[in-house]
Amino acid sequence: MTADEWDKMFERMRDAAGRAGGKLPSVSTIAQERQDPFRVLVSTLVSLRTKDQVTIEASRRLFALADTPEGMLSLSDETIAHAIYPAGFYTRKARQIKEISQILVNSYQGKVPPDAKELMKLPGVGIKTANLTLNLGYGIAAPCVDCHVHQIANRMGWVKTKTPEQTEEAIRNVMPEKHWIGMNELLVTYGQYICTPVSPKCSLCSEAGHCPKIGVTKAR
Repeated sequence: MTADEWDKMFERMRDAAGRAGGKLPSVSTIAQERQDPFRVLVSTLVSLRTKDQVTIEASRRLFALADTPEGMLSLSDETIAHAIYPAGFYTRKARQIKEISQILVNSYQGKVPPDAKELMKLPGVGIKTANLTLNLGYGIAAPCVDCHVHQIANRMGWVKTKTPEQTEEAIRNVMPEKHWIGMNELLVTYGQYICTPVSPKCSLCSEAGHCPKIGVTKAR
């Protein structure tokens, strides 16, 4: 596709998601409240294996207690775990948040490094978490690929990959960089409200007329 075709497609998809009642993903909601790399990093960790509304509420409870690495170190693991409960693996995440905070204070002057390789040295931080932190915390373009992005990119034939990590690399070669930041937010919403993993709602999709629907066996 040309850059203009990407622009128009994403505009149509945003309109379709809006008509379907789509809401911002949890970490985007937190980032809108305040664009701060540490808050984005922590809320992204909380969001893993956790529903959006639980993530939003858990993150807000935690940030009411502390929202800086220094402040987080003043809390016990148990206090952090209690604040983010019932997020998935809340005990482990609480420990990781404390460990990350200590590393940031000791090695990065209390700042979140604006670099994916440095971020991935932190406990529990993979490429998805690193890139989303760069996107929403710093406004740095990096394709953040979760299960929704991976699924839609393959279903619509943009890429042909087997893992989200492969999709992250492939996206860099086919999608204009200007869309890398907004891509995750849009496709997560699209995957939740329209292009669902099972029985996608093709009747609501702006791209249904020319989408190859790769791997789709039943649609609504």
